[in-house]
Amino acid sequence: MMLARVAESLYWMARYLERAEDTARLINATTMLVMDMPRGASFGWEDLLKVVGLDEPFHALYDEASETAVMSFLIQDERNSSSIFACVRHARENTRTFREVLPRESWEWVNELYLYTSTHLGHALDRRTRYEVLTEIIRRRQAVVGLLSGTMSRDEGFQFMRLGRNLERADMTSRVLDVSYAINLPYQNGQAALNIAMPDMIWMSVLHALSAHQMYRRHVDVHARGHKVLAYLLNDLQFPRSVRHCLHEIQFSLDELPGAEPMRRLQGMLNLVDEADYRKLASDGLHEFCDDIESRLADLNVVIAQTFFRAADTQKLSQSQFNLI
Repeated sequence: MMLARVAESLYWMARYLERAEDTARLINATTMLVMDMPRGASFGWEDLLKVVGLDEPFHALYDEASETAVMSFLIQDERNSSSIFACVRHARENTRTFREVLPRESWEWVNELYLYTSTHLGHALDRRTRYEVLTEIIRRRQAVVGLLSGTMSRDEGFQFMRLGRNLERADMTSRVLDVSYAINLPYQNGQAALNIAMPDMIWMSVLHALSAHQMYRRHVDVHARGHKVLAYLLNDLQFPRSVRHCLHEIQFSLDELPGAEPMRRLQGMLNLVDEADYRKLASDGLHEFCDDIESRLADLNVVIAQTFFRAADTQKLSQSQFNLI
């Protein structure tokens, strides 16, 4: 068994990189959604902060949840340990510290990602250039993952990175689904918006945020129907960003590591996803369902830390960001 400190750093390095990419995806999807919303609709930036679990840290630093303030907080503010820049910087530090257990090129590629991020984040604050910059960050991060997947032995170090990446990805997929919570639709009876299915436009934005649109059209339907989108992104075993696929990846990694308690907690989540009524969730209860998934993932994270990392010093990100701890 590798040192707990090394295992924890690899786990969190993978989570930092995944969180940077997924936050960029969420912001891009939100930006496109805001630009495409029908007349009379509005987007609740305060609600977006609640969706990602960062409303309290935000208000400790900012007075008003405007688009400019929220984008600055999520993209470049180093005081937010879950901002894109902070995540890339922490991932770079972890990669530098434990270069001996990673392929040599991984340090160079992560460092290039850091240099690009640090010099281009100002452009990401401008809605006109935001998509281009964040898409390039996503592309560079995916190149790092491709390098690690193609050149690293499937040893314990790889399994801890796999654990971190898929736990983070499952959490963010649920949050991208939950971003609909921040949409205020123009109905004569404002409360009715909470009790009806979201328009296809919003489901389409959710698919695009997770690069799932083409695969959804190929395997499910040409139309973005709410219950079908939810079933696909929550319970499709073949799509790599679905919650179920991520949970199976976690299961495969746990099979290679000692300890029974993480596997027991994982099984409860698999049952939750299997038994969900997606047609009902498309019209009511999605926010609460996503909260339940995120809470269970937070619980699994704690159990993983107790099982494998208890001898290690706590990472700075191991606190309340994104409601994970």
